[in-house]
Amino acid sequence: APRFQDPYLLLGLPETPGPHIQTPSQAACRRAQKAEGPRSPGPDDNRGGPPWRRPRSLAHYDVQSLLFDPQRAASSRDSAGRRKNMVTGASAASQAPGPSKAQEPPAGQGEDGGEGPGEGATLVLSCPHFRNEVGGEGEQQRSSQCPNAAVSVLEEPRESQLTRTGVYFIEHADLGANYYRKYFSGKEHQNFFGIDEGLGPVAVSLRREEKDKDSGSSSQYNYRIIVRTTELRTLRASILEEAFPSSARHGPQRGLPPKKLLEYLVPGLNTQCLRLASSSPKVPEMLLKLDEQGLTFQRKVGVMYCKAGQSTEEEMYNNEIAGPAFKEFLDLLGQRVKLKGFEKYRAQLDNKTDSTGTHSLYTTYQEYEIMFHVSTMLPYTANNSQQLLRKRHIGNDIVTIVFQEPGAGPFTPKTIQ
Repeated sequence: APRFQDPYLLLGLPETPGPHIQTPSQAACRRAQKAEGPRSPGPDDNRGGPPWRRPRSLAHYDVQSLLFDPQRAASSRDSAGRRKNMVTGASAASQAPGPSKAQEPPAGQGEDGGEGPGEGATLVLSCPHFRNEVGGEGEQQRSSQCPNAAVSVLEEPRESQLTRTGVYFIEHADLGANYYRKYFSGKEHQNFFGIDEGLGPVAVSLRREEKDKDSGSSSQYNYRIIVRTTELRTLRASILEEAFPSSARHGPQRGLPPKKLLEYLVPGLNTQCLRLASSSPKVPEMLLKLDEQGLTFQRKVGVMYCKAGQSTEEEMYNNEIAGPAFKEFLDLLGQRVKLKGFEKYRAQLDNKTDSTGTHSLYTTYQEYEIMFHVSTMLPYTANNSQQLLRKRHIGNDIVTIVFQEPGAGPFTPKTIQ
């Protein structure tokens, strides 16, 4: 059904997002599709057999499981080898040639032709591959519907998920990733591993559980299943035993053979390649890490200090002491904590020997732990212009805040090496 292929339809949003949330590339893609008309099937379409047909009684645990399709997973794996590494962000900006005087972009426009900092943006320069937002742009008006994170888990009441983080979600989170921890870990179940010719490496978890029954009623059994593929496309679902054909059932005590179960639920999977995993406790530990690797509530953020008259990365890294204004700003961000003996999230900072400084900045937001790598709190090395002890932490942070004192030169990501 179309709603299984379009997340907007799935979440009750308009099929085509409005102009306020549609990127230029999305708009161009849709115009091209309309101009081309219906597309003829390509050589990679429906690789390995017909499209996957979900059994009617299969109950998906979460939204992303609804989008699971073994044929698409196989196609994605096949195209993965053709992907090329792309240089993006500050690396791409530092390699881009600077414009000549005659080619300088007008105010309000970036060097790549996109939106730039606009008038009065004295703190940041236009830079290719970056978009400057200096305030006053207005928030993007999105639908009043909650994002995918709010309805991620389908098996549980939506209200129980909203109480977890409140009304506002700061980013998408795959809340269904804890399915194995909640329904498999510590309980009797089976794990299988194998390499499918089309899907590549596959990890399957199966569990047969007895459902709560009313007094006087016969026992009912439910099967829970997880099928993980190399492209991290995961099926998390459950199905009642009585939904299977009677010819496949072996009686209430024995249940269905695992491979018969998989052949019925995921006919595109080659069950002959699967081998039962050992009973070692390391197996469920590994699967927990695999499933929950994208489910983290810990963040690290760099903070650079730019004094008056400074603008380069090297100058910022070599500021040994924080000024009064910078200290006041840090007090707004979080709490100053002593690193030695610190037991909470430390973001690779040393909490035993003070080799990464004696103190750092820490805070919490909703259920997230945030540790700030503050340049002036990290060790300063005299006669070392690169300050590698500082750069090894801040340089690996995805988000970095640059605090500029009055009189500091305008910042551009080009200076970050």
